[in-house]
Order: sequence, then structure tokens, then C-alpha cells
Amino acid sequence: MITADPKGVLTGAHFIDGDQACTEGCLAAGARFAAGYPITPSTEVVERFARRIPTVGGRFIQMEDELASSIAILGAVWGGAKAFTVTSGPGFSLMMEHLGLAVMTETPCVIVNVQRGGPSTGLPTLPGQADMMQARWGSHGDYEIIALSPQSPQECFDLSITAFNLSEQFRVPVLFMMDEVVGHMTEKVIIPPAEEIEIYPRRLTVKPPEEYLPYAVDGDLVPEMVHAGMGYRFHITGLTHDERGYPAMNPEAQDKLIRRLKDKILENADRIITLEEEGLDSADVVVVSYGITARVAQRAIELARAKGLKVGKLRLVTVWPFPEQKIRDLAGRVRAFVVPELNLGQIVREVERCAAGQARVISVPHAGGSVHRPEQILERIEEAAK
Repeated sequence: MITADPKGVLTGAHFIDGDQACTEGCLAAGARFAAGYPITPSTEVVERFARRIPTVGGRFIQMEDELASSIAILGAVWGGAKAFTVTSGPGFSLMMEHLGLAVMTETPCVIVNVQRGGPSTGLPTLPGQADMMQARWGSHGDYEIIALSPQSPQECFDLSITAFNLSEQFRVPVLFMMDEVVGHMTEKVIIPPAEEIEIYPRRLTVKPPEEYLPYAVDGDLVPEMVHAGMGYRFHITGLTHDERGYPAMNPEAQDKLIRRLKDKILENADRIITLEEEGLDSADVVVVSYGITARVAQRAIELARAKGLKVGKLRLVTVWPFPEQKIRDLAGRVRAFVVPELNLGQIVREVERCAAGQARVISVPHAGGSVHRPEQILERIEEAAK
């Protein structure tokens, strides 16, 4: 039996895996609705949620598939809940249509993807990081997205809360890009009391119904929300719309809306992006990594430093929006970037774009199914340092 405080927070030190820690983070953030469909290696997140949620007042629904799951959470949000769904691989692909709908309707929610080897059914029980570009570009149209990548069960807890806070602050779906190793890794996770956890509240309007426009902004690029049943009339559509939420099928409305959807992320990138930086000031070579690969890369960095090489670490906690300015600044003063990832080259392309030829960019690809050996990354660091 799992017991928690009245707010649903299971405080103290716990030895749990990343999937379970993600569940606890979602609960601590105030999530009271989840919809999902079983798929390895993510199912444990909603299995735990299904056990926990009756004790704090909420709902979990197993839907008929991932497409239904991703639309169910959007409806739950407009009904007043904080909501999320969880999937992997093929299920993530199915959710792309509703990712775009959430972007267009500015519906705050969280989509957890515990990545595995692909394409298609691929390697259901083994790790990959090959969904990173899909996270950015998976739905059609112009938009910006927020995506976080934890490297430990502790971060699965902490960053799940961050994901919900960012989704509420900027009214955007946030992608939580875990991987199979982090999801199934068991470590100590410290969960603080509820009163010590910072929660960003939903941006509900205080305007009277006669003054409220669902997509009007006032000194902020993010509009205020209302819920069904609050006494307001509002219209929600995936069509290009005006400030009333009504379809506005013309180039001027498209330009105004899409630029605002992008700018609310890009103009706040410095507030959104979180990086772990170490030894960058004196580095000749910088290792850029994320998720489980960052933990392997840490050992490679230590081995390289033991050999006298000047190696810095740049871990992408926030992968999207990409830290373009940081890479540009570093490219002007380091010799090379080394980019290990469990794919055949995705985020390395962003590093190359931002480095713009000022520094070498060396990929350390891995098709997935296991993690790198530190020696593989060390070899490329040594190559970069020559």
C-alpha cells in the first residue's frame, strides 16, 4: 500500500525506477488525469498512476490506442484537469496529430515518451534516443515545442514537475523525453514535502465573461484560460483562429497567430532552457550529450581529463528549444564538439548548424539497443583534441 499526504506527494527517500519517479513527479505537479495505452517501456508510469490516483482524487483511463489517449488528455485539460499521457516509439508517432492540435489550441499538457530502439516495433525492451527530431518536427506546420531529457530517476521526478510548470506557464504541450535505461533504472529519489515544491498555477482569467477573449494577449504572448463550466463562452478549434477562437481563414490571421505561437517560446528561451555546464571556460573540446548518454559521457570526460585533455561538459536538460546561442558562443573559442547519442545523428545536426564551421563537430553515433562504452566516446574526444 502506497500512502501519501493529502496533496498526493509521497515524501522522503525512495528506491524507485525512473518510470515510477516520473509518476510521482506528475502527481506532485498536480496531475489528476492520465490516459494511456500499454506499451513497453513506458507502461509502468501509468500502472503506478492507476494505483495512486484513487487515493488523491483523479482518474486514469486505459484508452483503445494512443491516438485516443492523446485526445482524451486535451479534453480533460479544457474540463479543468492537469493531464498527461505516456507512450513510446510507435505510440509517439500516433500522437503527433494531437500534439499539433495542442500547440494550435494552446492546451497545456505533458506527453511522456520513454524512448526505445526503432523504427516501427524496433526494440521494445531496449534503449534508443532516435525520437529527438520527431519531438521537434513530428507534427506538421510551423511551431515551437519544449522538450526535456532526464538522466536519472531523481530527474524523472524533478523534471516532471518542471514539465508541468512550463506547460502551464506558456500554454504549450511539453514533451518529456526519457529513455528505456533511465525509465528502468532504480536509484534513490528524494521527494520533498508538498509545501517545498513550486507549482506554476493555471493561467485562469479574472475578467468577466463579457470582456474575455480566449486568445487575446495583454502585455504577454500567452493568453489566459477558462474551463468548461466556468460560465464563459469560448470556441476551441485547430483551424487558424482569431482572438475569439473563431476560424479566420486568411493569410493575415495565419501570420499573426503562428508568429505568436513561436515567439512565446523563442522570446522566453533563456527562461526555459536548462543546461548542466562543467569545465567550459578552459575547454578545448566540449562533449554535448543528453539523457542516459550523458551519464556514459561523464565517465569518458573523466578518463580524458586524467590524460590531461581539457574537456568540458554541456548536458542538454532542455533539448528543445535548442541552446543555439550557447553553442555559438562556445564555437568561437573551442576546438571541437563531440556529440554522442543513441541514434545515427540527430542533435549533432543542430550542433553543426549552430557551430557554423567555427569548430569541428564530431558525431559518436549508436543505433540503440545498448548504451555507448565510455571508451568509444573517449576515442572521439582524443581525436577532437589533436
